[in-house]
Amino acid sequence: MTGKFITFEGPDGAGKTTVMNNVVSQLVPLLGDRLLVTREPGGNNISEQIRTVILDKKNTDMDPRTEALLYSASRRQHLVKTIIPALEAGKLVLCDRFVDSSVAYQGAGREIGMNEVYQMNQFATEHVLPYKTLYFDIPVTVGLERIAKYRDKDAVDRLDVETQAFHERVHKGYLEIARNNPNRFIMIDARGQSMKLLVKLLI
Repeated sequence: MTGKFITFEGPDGAGKTTVMNNVVSQLVPLLGDRLLVTREPGGNNISEQIRTVILDKKNTDMDPRTEALLYSASRRQHLVKTIIPALEAGKLVLCDRFVDSSVAYQGAGREIGMNEVYQMNQFATEHVLPYKTLYFDIPVTVGLERIAKYRDKDAVDRLDVETQAFHERVHKGYLEIARNNPNRFIMIDARGQSMKLLVKLLI
């Protein structure tokens, strides 16, 4: 594969999606159709249908392992039908979340085991990992305050309304992943970062 795969990660309220959209607006004139922007869960028809089930606020009775398996299934479909074809075509692929999110949210947040969730996803992805991961770090309290203040009520999903203790576990999980992957993770303070620097990192 001749393309480059870069992911955006961070706890809820870090603003990574907003930053990603701003970066994309600067990359489009430079790369045109050599740029693919996608997200997880989702990214194609089947994966988006799974996303709807996972994030539906009515599905409060979902078992943590069921949730992890659904994310993994969505990821598999997304990878083989969207990401890999783009990489084979030599494109720059920017993805809002990938395996690290599952390890942090389900492995650490749901307390079902970070290594267990990682290994399950290795089966789903056949060991495909991003070239680089931009991790937007933010204190949990600040992130939750941002969600409460700025996020549209219709956009708040089942994970956004979890307890602060859950989000603290997710944050700690992300930091552990970053420590274990220093060559892949680029740590960014989500409270302020230059867009020009991010664009340079990506191209």
